[in-house]
Amino acid sequence: MRWQPKLSARPQRVVFGWAMGITQQDNGVDNVFSIANTALMTGNVGKEGAGLMPVRGHSNVQGFGSMGVTVKLKKEIQQALEKLLNRPLSPVKGYDTRSLIEAADAGKVDTLICLGGNLYGANPDSSQAKQALGKIETVIYLATKPNLGHFSGLAKHNTIVLPVLNRFENPHKTTVEAGNNFVRLNDEGETHLQNSDLIPEVHFLTELASRIHGNFPVDWRQLQDTKYVRQLIAKTIPGYEKIATIDENQEEFTISGRIFTEPKFPTESGKAKMFVTPLPKLKLPEAKEFGVSESTQGIVVALMTGRSYSQHNTVVYKIEDKYRGMPHRNCILMNRADAESAGLQEHQRVTVQGNVGKMENVEVIYGAVREGAALMFYPEVNVIFHPEIEKRSGTPAYKRVPAFVYAEVRQRIL
Repeated sequence: MRWQPKLSARPQRVVFGWAMGITQQDNGVDNVFSIANTALMTGNVGKEGAGLMPVRGHSNVQGFGSMGVTVKLKKEIQQALEKLLNRPLSPVKGYDTRSLIEAADAGKVDTLICLGGNLYGANPDSSQAKQALGKIETVIYLATKPNLGHFSGLAKHNTIVLPVLNRFENPHKTTVEAGNNFVRLNDEGETHLQNSDLIPEVHFLTELASRIHGNFPVDWRQLQDTKYVRQLIAKTIPGYEKIATIDENQEEFTISGRIFTEPKFPTESGKAKMFVTPLPKLKLPEAKEFGVSESTQGIVVALMTGRSYSQHNTVVYKIEDKYRGMPHRNCILMNRADAESAGLQEHQRVTVQGNVGKMENVEVIYGAVREGAALMFYPEVNVIFHPEIEKRSGTPAYKRVPAFVYAEVRQRIL
């Protein structure tokens, strides 16, 4: 990944935004540090109308992190929760997505509850993900729609899929944290499935907790009251104090402590700190490293996995991507010069080989992708690669995946 900022001296206010193309690299943290360094050097942090803004996938990603649903719980949140509960939190470390799969593959997980999403489809190295989930005794999926994980992410003994109401059907008022730091209150939802006996996932979780733990360390069933939950959030989550009155005043608010309009920062000196970001070694492997014969004609590319237009994570998506001109999901978007240098043509069917598997009968589509790079759709392409992991964040490198693209020569049977 090469970060090449092009800034003139004229702009007085610049907002630096980035998404998963920056973070889903094996040096993703350094990529973000580099952007922050650039913003600091150009004076675009600590004043109104400028700053840094990561673009999340959707509000659940942003909001979950703010609520402390993370492997590395912030010290302030931990202390507030311990004060609220009048007891220490468990010191047992949790898993991020990749470490969970590794732990399950090692036989260290016996029960798993998945709240929405598609754990199988979201993980690279699909074969390992399927194998790992297959070693768990019981997997419970709470889901609003069926997805690939319900068919391929099966447990060793018990796989339970429980349909629940989605956010627009939820009978409770809930809040959403937008990517640009606003918190808004949603009205109650309504479902057209009047006789379906569906419940919100919070009802299932709190009832399960109540039956297992009783009223320890809280009255779990009381947490079905989302207004009460908002009162607890105001007491425990830094910057969320205004959520305590959102039911009465209906006013959206920005989370305090995140927007810096003055160059004063929460460090000992009050000044921002810059980071040294070593340049990564961006060398792709040779074709022979993919286990193909030396006579095989093809090209090694830096493959990025991405979503198609109108794709919502790994749960709901259409077959085609009209924006990129890709008619189905078994395509590879390539630069014309790359394809022709390897003797390939547009619409030709090729094989794409990664470090753990391959996809066959893949259609070549020419597109606006730089030379040396290519794009295929996630989650289907997950089957071909076991990723590098960004060790500080735990994020798999879904971008810059080494892959070998070639046309298999099949012998004719006389």
